[in-house]
Amino acid sequence: MRHIFIVGIGTGNPEHLTVQAINALNKVDVIFIPSKGAAKAELADVRKDICQRYVTNKAVRFVDYAVPVRQTAERSYVQSVDDWHAQISSTYEQLFEDHMTEGRSAAFLVWGDPSLYDSTIRIVERVKARDRVDLDYSVIPGITSIQALTASHRIPLNLVGKPVQVTTGRRLSESFPAMVETAVVMLDGELAFKRIDDPEAYIYWGAYLGTEDEITIAGRLADVSDRIVATRAAARAKHGWIMDIYLLRKGSDFDDQA
Repeated sequence: MRHIFIVGIGTGNPEHLTVQAINALNKVDVIFIPSKGAAKAELADVRKDICQRYVTNKAVRFVDYAVPVRQTAERSYVQSVDDWHAQISSTYEQLFEDHMTEGRSAAFLVWGDPSLYDSTIRIVERVKARDRVDLDYSVIPGITSIQALTASHRIPLNLVGKPVQVTTGRRLSESFPAMVETAVVMLDGELAFKRIDDPEAYIYWGAYLGTEDEITIAGRLADVSDRIVATRAAARAKHGWIMDIYLLRKGSDFDDQA
């Protein structure tokens, strides 16, 4: 049986790697490195830098592979993601057949944590369900972008005794600020915070968290919204890609006490 390690590597800072992750990377036979084109070569470079720092086992092999591009034309969001995952699962299956024999192990390096807004687990499960390749897998947790964001802004995630919602930009207006007082927003290419009209809302935004290119902006949403939009656009133009996240908050600790 082949064994896959799905390893969380944090938000890009090599120092985010856990001892458990380092040990896993040093015991596998092969590490798969995704390539997403020239514009995102930096993402592959970060993975390679992590391996150069921590993989001391000279027997470990490294295999680059191309990631299929998600097709969105004439598809709903859910359908486009489902089709995309199917393509990636076929890519994974071929990788396992070509580069792993029975009894061997491999690793994928997953940005942040594999359980938070990442689909590597789902995709490996698809391969497993097809039963063409006999495999099992383990998940190694990593530091999430949420942890990196709150650490950089030196804020707690939640208000005392109050819940937190993690959502996407597409769904933000359904809940904030009417239903929740703290919302963490991921995967927001449309900048949904611009549509929030509440003078009491505050935003804590960050991009490239944990890296030397980290950018953070915080303040009353109405005051800093335009600056975030401009800063984000400039950073994306400079790097060719952007990974950002933000927390919206309304209210304060103990403000619901009689």
